[in-house]
Amino acid sequence: MFETRTRVTPVDPVWDRITAEAQAAVEDEPLMGGLVHACILHHKSLKRALSYRISAKLCSNEMSMMVLREIVDEAYADDHGLIEAARADLNAVYERDPACHRLLQPILYFKGYQAMQAYRVAHWLWRKGRYDLAYFFQMRSSEIFGIDIHPAAKIGKGIMIDHAHSIVIGETAVVGDNVSMLHSVTLGGTGKEEEDRHPKIGDGVLIGAGAKVLGNIEIGHCSRIAAGSVVLQAVPPCKTVAGIPAKIVGDSGCDQPAISMDHMLGKDQ
Repeated sequence: MFETRTRVTPVDPVWDRITAEAQAAVEDEPLMGGLVHACILHHKSLKRALSYRISAKLCSNEMSMMVLREIVDEAYADDHGLIEAARADLNAVYERDPACHRLLQPILYFKGYQAMQAYRVAHWLWRKGRYDLAYFFQMRSSEIFGIDIHPAAKIGKGIMIDHAHSIVIGETAVVGDNVSMLHSVTLGGTGKEEEDRHPKIGDGVLIGAGAKVLGNIEIGHCSRIAAGSVVLQAVPPCKTVAGIPAKIVGDSGCDQPAISMDHMLGKDQ
């Protein structure tokens, strides 16, 4: 007697919620139907939707969407951690950005989230030794999103980049998990040195708008960098720095500044 096997479809509450939000969006605004169906409702998983979205954003006359989608699909099939990171990033944006009211929004509209997912594929290409394709992803992300992240940079999960204009992250930069940063942040070098020359950002760090962190320096976990600061020296964990050049002005104010998104300095600061 043959045993009958039924194929069980994996349950994904996150994707179910995204598709429900997408259906509601089309009902509320039928003119959005083409975009929402193409980006969300035509796909069976977050992985497939992100593959389509990244490819659609980065394609050009030089590289077709079909070719790019094959590359992204290959990356996702080879490294399941890419989708785990994408989920963590999505949750980070939803929890920390007061302008984000649906999980649908970052996928469709937020260039910070989209650029991070493009970077993750570029970093996968870099690790595979496919440098020219990695550079192509970097170039197109810079052109389309206004965000320049070197594909060799190492960036953790749960990253939220708010507004995300003019972000620069250098080749040897390292960014930990659950980091939040605002627009015009630079994680750069200080000259023409060619070795390890970029900042190392710890877990849970909050980096304010326009901050520049320069050189191979360590920024301790759960610290805060005030908007407009220029950081040239290491920052201890759980401290707030501000100014040009930045100096310690107090503690970070809470256990998880990157999650609270509190940029205000205390009365004693």
